[in-house]
Amino acid sequence: MSDPLPVGLIAGNGIFPRLFARGARKAGVSVVAVAHVGETEREIEDEVSACTWIRVGELGKIIRVFRQAGCRQAAMAGGIKKARLFSGFRPDLRGAAFLARMRTLHDDRILRGIAAELESEGIQVIPSTTYLPELLPAPGVLGRKKPRARDSTDVAFGRRVARAVGAFEVGQTVVVRAGLVLAVEAVEGTDAAIRRGGELGRGGAVVVKASKPGQDLRFDVPAVGPETIRLMADVGARVLAVEAGRTLLLEREALIAAADAAGIVVLAFDPAEEP
Repeated sequence: MSDPLPVGLIAGNGIFPRLFARGARKAGVSVVAVAHVGETEREIEDEVSACTWIRVGELGKIIRVFRQAGCRQAAMAGGIKKARLFSGFRPDLRGAAFLARMRTLHDDRILRGIAAELESEGIQVIPSTTYLPELLPAPGVLGRKKPRARDSTDVAFGRRVARAVGAFEVGQTVVVRAGLVLAVEAVEGTDAAIRRGGELGRGGAVVVKASKPGQDLRFDVPAVGPETIRLMADVGARVLAVEAGRTLLLEREALIAAADAAGIVVLAFDPAEEP
């Protein structure tokens, strides 16, 4: 039996691209990566069979690399900071033409557009969780610490806020306390929103992270990891609530251990249930 075709990987920042590559290798599939200068961690080179470094916006180069490697499937794993669209952005001809057709810089629309470009070249875009189903939590409390009644009230409130702002492509994370919105994630990213909201919450903030309404979960899947917990501990935030089945728990065991050590509640809520 011949070896399976390699899968392409559009690697963004964080550990997620490396986890995807490990999962694919475990399944017997080699990975051809395109990594972004200034975003992707250098360690990605140790996890893949081939790695090409590009600047943000080099869409034509991504397609050439995958086609030359024989990739018929590709995944997008890890984010790209939105600020990169204003600094260090170097589109090639295809990337510039693509952006000229776009009427918005909203994440989901850009990613859907990139997926359409790849698929027009015979490269199917697959979910970034394809080789990592174990990273998606089932509903329930994930650590030792149980939520209090007021925590559950704030989680429900935060979910409603997250759904409302998500409809405007603002962000995936909100920080609340006692029915007040302390911070909403925008272009600064999740960590900055947690720090700002946690400091305002003065030891009682609740962090809620959820996908946006209609979000294409092939890419831009919400994700949290041990660093999220460490940041929450730094600012005294007490609860992290994420969507079951739709949020990646990066380094899950380390995340839960860090939360237990810090006395932070980690729970996964069922997105099908109304808050």
